[in-house]
Formats: sequence, C-alpha cells, structure tokens
Amino acid sequence: MKRAGFTTRWLPILLLLPQLLIIAVFFYWPAVHAVQSSFFLQDPFGFGSSFVGLDNYRDLAGSGEYIKIARFTLLFTVLVTFFSLGLALLLAVKADNVIRGARSYRTLLMWVYAVAPPVAGFIGLLMFNQSWGPLTEMARAIGWDFKLGVNFNDTATAMVIVSVWKQVPVNFIFFLSGLQSIPKSVREAALIDNRSAVGRFWDVTFPLLAPTGFFLLIINITYALFDTFGIIDTLVKGEPGNNPMTLVYKVYVDGFRGNDLGGSSAQSVVLMVLVLALTVFQFRLIERRIHYT
Repeated sequence: MKRAGFTTRWLPILLLLPQLLIIAVFFYWPAVHAVQSSFFLQDPFGFGSSFVGLDNYRDLAGSGEYIKIARFTLLFTVLVTFFSLGLALLLAVKADNVIRGARSYRTLLMWVYAVAPPVAGFIGLLMFNQSWGPLTEMARAIGWDFKLGVNFNDTATAMVIVSVWKQVPVNFIFFLSGLQSIPKSVREAALIDNRSAVGRFWDVTFPLLAPTGFFLLIINITYALFDTFGIIDTLVKGEPGNNPMTLVYKVYVDGFRGNDLGGSSAQSVVLMVLVLALTVFQFRLIERRIHYT
C-alpha cells in the first residue's frame, strides 16, 4: 500500500501555522498573562501595580464565599453532566428505534443546538418568570412554586434545567452516531443470547458506546464549568450578589465589575489547574477501562 506524504518538511508546518498562531494568541498568551497578574495587586484605575506574591491565592483559600461558590460549582457540574448525558442517551436509544419519520424526530431533537447560550438563558427567564412563566404556572399547579431570583435553590434549579436543555442535543448527536455505528450482526447476536432489551443494552450496547461516552464526559464537564457563562449571566439578571454563581462567572464579576484584576487572575489560574488535573485524571485512570475497537 502506497502511503501519502509531504515532499518537504516545511509544508505541514506551514499548514499548521495558522492554527498554532490562533492557539498562541487566544490561549497561551492570556494564560501566561493571567499567571503573571495573579502575583500582583493592581490599581483598579490602571495607574500601577504592586507585587504581593501568593497573597491573592491565600485570600481565596481563606474566603468562605469562594468555598461556597466552589461547592455550588461542583454540584452544578455533576447535575448538568449527569442529566445531559442521561437524557441524551435515552433520546438517542428511542430515536434509533424509530423507523417512520426518523429524520423528523432527529431534527426536532437537534435544533436546540443552534440556540446561543444568552438566548437560552433569556428563554429560561421567560419560562421561569415568577408572575406568568409557563413552567412556573405548571409548578404551582403541582405544588412546586418557582421564584426565580428570590430563592437560592430556585435560581440554581433554573440554571441547571436551562443548561441541560442546551447541551442535550450535542450529546444526542454523538450517542445516535455511536448507536448507528454498531454492526447489525452484533445486535442480532445479542438478540439471540438475551431476549431482554434492558439486558442487551447494558451487556452489549452500553460497553460499545464507552468511547463515545468517555469523550462526551470530558466535553460536558468542560461545558458545565465554562460554556454555561452566557446562560448564568442572563439568568442572574445583573444581580450576582443575590443569586448563585459558578467559579468562572465569579472571575468575571470580580475582574470586570469589582476591578480586582489580581484576584480574578488568581481564580483563573485555579480553574486552569483544576481542569488540567481533571483531564489528566480522566485520561490516565478512566480511559484505561475504555476499550476501543
């Protein structure tokens, strides 16, 4: 078999150069700048800065508010990841079994992906409006009264529901593709060995979806930590002090509203280290249990 190759070593480097420049400008340079700023106490008006060493990190470690927000971020990430993956897998399994009108069902399940996060947050505000929101009226009818913006738990509930709704279509697309890539011969053999649909799913289908599920696990954790910023910013309605927030939103509040550039930079560094450690943990420990075929 003849293998394709490049005639010169500079051509692949030249092709990769635009992407490398984008990564350097929009990731590495801001990351280095954030690490540098985290060791300084900067004047909010931009007249100067003073070196404070690790004081910004010590303030974070001793801040009860920051610990509370970190706990909420952990709970928020777990709930969004679990329900986004679970609902998407359920919908993918059901859509994969549909024979008539399959394309229509798949289109209806995927269209939410086109909605921008701020728009999704605005839709959440309308649906959870405490005076006339449809979901609020439904909740009142069954005895569950939503009061968005008044109670911590109710605002957090809206944040989780809207974030899950926004992310389910992405997971659905990948799970459906994974299900359709399973050979029919494998399904027919599983049907002979096990007459139970639930048993076939857990013994055959789910293990074959493990690589897709592992990839989506990382994507969903990253989404819950960072990409929900637009949703949260819209739902809290400019009142972060009276509503729950995640760690990435606190970076924005402290840096751009509180003008604490050093403290917000330290928070950014903590988030970078957290994501790096989580990624290494997932690939080194969890991926060993994932078998690719």
